Amino acid sequence: MALFEWKNDYSVGIAKIDEQHMEIVVFLNELYDSMKAGKGKDTLNAVLKSLMEYTRTHFTTEESLMKLYAYPDYEAHKQKHEKMTQHVLELKKQYDFGQISSPIQIANFLKDWLTKHIQGTDKSYGPFLNAKGVR
Repeated sequence: MALFEWKNDYSVGIAKIDEQHMEIVVFLNELYDSMKAGKGKDTLNAVLKSLMEYTRTHFTTEESLMKLYAYPDYEAHKQKHEKMTQHVLELKKQYDFGQISSPIQIANFLKDWLTKHIQGTDKSYGPFLNAKGVR
């Protein structure tokens, strides 16, 4: 069983964004599978690196659409992305310096953030962009 199961409820109604969210879920579940196999620490560094790179791509996609269509909460949403990016960088740094010894701490943070970010913040721009013809 995966740590994070994708549900249609998570869809923001924009195919490209949903696909990117699903890819982030794949990273999270890869980390979880590695932990179950006793290889979480071995995999954590690679997963964190991939996650950092992919979230930059994902955030750029979201922000580009918001800016293009003049989404009214663009700045606030962008600030949340910047905060998340900094948090993931800090987690990686803490892990590199041995301050985080358990990958489960990072996996749980990522799961909680992903759920809250999609269900809260991202769901709010979906209808706005859909009304502009973005699917």
